[in-house]
Amino acid sequence: MSKTEIAKRYILFIIGLFFAAIGVAFTKHGELGVSPISSVANVMSFKFSFFSLGTWLIIWNCVLIVGQIIVLRSKFQLIQLLQVPLSFLFGWFTDFGMWMVSAIPVPAYPARLAMVLIGTVILGFGISLSVTANVILNSGEAFVKAVSDTTGREFGNVKIVFDISNVILAILLSLIFFDFSIVGIREGTVIAALLTGVVVKICSKIVKKPLEAILCPKAD
Repeated sequence: MSKTEIAKRYILFIIGLFFAAIGVAFTKHGELGVSPISSVANVMSFKFSFFSLGTWLIIWNCVLIVGQIIVLRSKFQLIQLLQVPLSFLFGWFTDFGMWMVSAIPVPAYPARLAMVLIGTVILGFGISLSVTANVILNSGEAFVKAVSDTTGREFGNVKIVFDISNVILAILLSLIFFDFSIVGIREGTVIAALLTGVVVKICSKIVKKPLEAILCPKAD
């Protein structure tokens, strides 16, 4: 792979991160819950509001990177430390997205539900771009892969357990911090969990060939 192609792929990955973060911001603005992987950071942002959602996402992503190091130990590749600056980018993009959507009125439930659906589509599109870039995984997917590789379990099954564990942890934190009330986890979390993968598959089919032609053009 040439340096030019590698540069193009990382640029595409960052563009994918941007769209994924905007998707999270749209979903968050609907206040019906966010995607499972963002649910812990969402609950923390309600309790400790001196940090933005983007900052809590940075912290949570870094926790997952440390988790990879613990799981993989000597098998952890130093190139994966690129997840750290990319996690910061994702957090900053999320806060930018929150600022961008803040002026959108969501007075009624249908409007809030629409924000969740739009956010889920944007999130899925962003993930499809990152997957097509094929250079590095985000911290959540990388943690799942680390556990999958170490235990020999199928990636998809570990991903399901990981998502469920995120939601359970978020619920437990909410019960602890908010007097046994569930805050920040609602039907939007379920919608995002069910639909994001579907959107990723659809978008990947649409964008993969044209993007691969740009990333790795065939010689005449």
